Amino acid sequence: MSQRIVVDPKIHFGKPCVSGTRIPVQSVLELVRENLTFAEIIREYYPDLKPDDIRACIQYAIDMLACEDILLAPTS
Repeated sequence: MSQRIVVDPKIHFGKPCVSGTRIPVQSVLELVRENLTFAEIIREYYPDLKPDDIRACIQYAIDMLACEDILLAPTS
């Protein structure tokens, strides 16, 4: 699935996009957040996407959070 998301500095200022498109991962995730089904996202917004592309966007977000370090301030 990782080949479905690309980061290219020449496309959308280097923001992650679905491979072979100019569709930003963030835009897809915003539609998922609005509780649209994969079929609705494809039919109404991005007919070039496949369900696996949407799954790859979600997995990309999960992967980014998994590698993020969270530093907590010490408590007294």
